[in-house]
Amino acid sequence: MKNQILKNKFLVLTLFVFAAVSSCSKDDDNNNNNAPNTVAKIVSDDADLSTLESAVVKANLTATLSGPGPLTLFAPTNEGFDTAGLSSADIDAMASSDVERLLLYHVIPSEIFAGSVPAGPNEKVITANGDSVFVTNNASGVFINGAKVVQVDIDATNGVVHKIDNVLMPAVGNIVETAQADTTFSFLVAALTHASTGTYDLIGILSARDLHTVFAPTNNAFRAMGLTSIDKINAFDPNALAYILLYHVIDDRKFSSDLVDGQQVTLNTQSVTISTSGGLTVKGDDNTTASNIIKANIVATNGVIHVIDQVLVHTP
Repeated sequence: MKNQILKNKFLVLTLFVFAAVSSCSKDDDNNNNNAPNTVAKIVSDDADLSTLESAVVKANLTATLSGPGPLTLFAPTNEGFDTAGLSSADIDAMASSDVERLLLYHVIPSEIFAGSVPAGPNEKVITANGDSVFVTNNASGVFINGAKVVQVDIDATNGVVHKIDNVLMPAVGNIVETAQADTTFSFLVAALTHASTGTYDLIGILSARDLHTVFAPTNNAFRAMGLTSIDKINAFDPNALAYILLYHVIDDRKFSSDLVDGQQVTLNTQSVTISTSGGLTVKGDDNTTASNIIKANIVATNGVIHVIDQVLVHTP
């Protein structure tokens, strides 16, 4: 009888402990389920945004993206960071303040769903750090600074997240200043400077507030056409050089999402031919083959630069 009483007491104690553990487990589950699904939580919970999560931590922006909002985050995917040439190690090597500025360029201090992006090109929107980005809604989808939104309207308790296929880079200055900041454009900068000693002030044109799009040849593109050194560029007739360079400039800000098949008139009044089939290309009238746009959508305060691998040629 005594043994039976002990067994009954042990059974009651066991059931009590099991019930207590189960209750705690349910409370924990409920707490997790009830945690606000903030923008920061969406980023941390999505394996496709792990590089972005590392950047958020580096920039100390978790609290900002968990705050009351409302806000919109254009979130580069891991593949988007790869496309931009930015790895987690690259992000970690950057100063926290630089990562913060980069990420805040992706944040809008209001809630913008894809359906509310206006039709047409390049609607200006102010970011959380006061810079400008440009959103487009057209037949091909929704874009920001030419980057495609690959997943729209991920709803958060404090805003909305849109995944994008590239990293948005803030402008470093106008078109000339942007070219000057990139050593792959040192031949282009030298050409613009020398050409401006003639009839046309190209430096002034591309530094002014008027919007332009520049198809910018790399240094290797200049070398391929025979201008193998800056000395050779400076020996070129400045007016003839200006004619060539003006053939690489079109009016208005045209991101890759704005480029369509067909001819586009340049600032030297002649046309280049743009193709979007199988990758973006641009061809001069006297080019044997089209030039590839090898990097698109470098934003400047007065336009945008697309990097090309050939100099565009038109014989006057």
